[in-house]
Amino acid sequence: MKRNIIITGGAGFIGSHVVRLFVNKYSEYHIVNVDKLTYAGNLANLKDIVDKPNYTFVKADICDFDIILDIFKKYQIDGVIHLAAESHVDRSIKDPFTFAKTNVMGTLSILQAAKIYWESLPEKYEGKRFYHISTDEVYGALKLTKPLGDPNCNKCGGGPFGEEFFTEETRYSPHSPYSAAKAGSDHFVRAFHDTYGMPTIVTNCSNNYGPYQFPEKLIPLFINNICHRKPLPIYGKGENVRDWLYVVDHAQAIDLIFHKGKVAETYNIGGFNEWKNIDIIKVLIKTVDRILGRPEDADMDLITFVTDRAGHDMRYAIDSTKLKNELGWEPSLQFEEGIEKTVRWYLDNQAWMDNIISGEYEKYYESMYSNR
Repeated sequence: MKRNIIITGGAGFIGSHVVRLFVNKYSEYHIVNVDKLTYAGNLANLKDIVDKPNYTFVKADICDFDIILDIFKKYQIDGVIHLAAESHVDRSIKDPFTFAKTNVMGTLSILQAAKIYWESLPEKYEGKRFYHISTDEVYGALKLTKPLGDPNCNKCGGGPFGEEFFTEETRYSPHSPYSAAKAGSDHFVRAFHDTYGMPTIVTNCSNNYGPYQFPEKLIPLFINNICHRKPLPIYGKGENVRDWLYVVDHAQAIDLIFHKGKVAETYNIGGFNEWKNIDIIKVLIKTVDRILGRPEDADMDLITFVTDRAGHDMRYAIDSTKLKNELGWEPSLQFEEGIEKTVRWYLDNQAWMDNIISGEYEKYYESMYSNR
């Protein structure tokens, strides 16, 4: 089946993996990658597919409604996978206006363009799909009721740090400008289904890690810092818990849900893979030091603790049971295997990292931690 699919934010971390998967897997599809190429967008993430005949890149801002509508008309778009978003919590605290504009108004721009174009066609919404990718952070925070972790836990009886999981029925309770903006975008997507009958799907995913992640995020930042023996600043005591998912597994889930998910449904995507931040850092240090041939735990002294972030949620944990039961998806990699692949990728692609880390970027982080 011939399809014309727009993927927004396709030059970013998760987006580039989704674009690569669709371009390589579906030669009969035309994939249109729309990205503004802000600081986190990088076309080097996609250099291996740039000459594929079923791939087109368009530099555009999703908030520019007229341009987005022209893209829908020009390429006869019948499917949307919407990933473009501002996503870094620290940046949202400093600049909430940008997050509201991109995440809420940008999503509304894409929705309205899809509505106008699809309603102009004889078949209307038949065969169309608008898939919106969101975050688990819209749900707020879970209680840390097992602070030391429970090694005897199982997936059905609670996680290692608490009995509760986020489910598709969990009430929204965002605590940061970032998560509030994503919550607003989620509500607009669902409203377009309820009001206009647009065939929409929303997914909420846990923290991703893997190749091509912009190095302001914890794992690539700390891998690079360990390599260069720079400080590893950890918020609070490092006891905040996150559920981690390898980005390729997320891309495969997006592929499955786009094709087989039910319209108007929400699916949570997670790894049943909870880790305290401090424990993740220790795993990274051990892995990097081992691969580089350094003495075991040689860089543990790089760990430093800084004042906790405002509104820092204690624990996230996703329940992906619905996705597993309805569509048969579950993560393919255990965390230890995924982190090994991730560390090796960054060590083998130091040029990619060096091209991103500019003096301006380093000054940004220095300013964040200098007074803490």
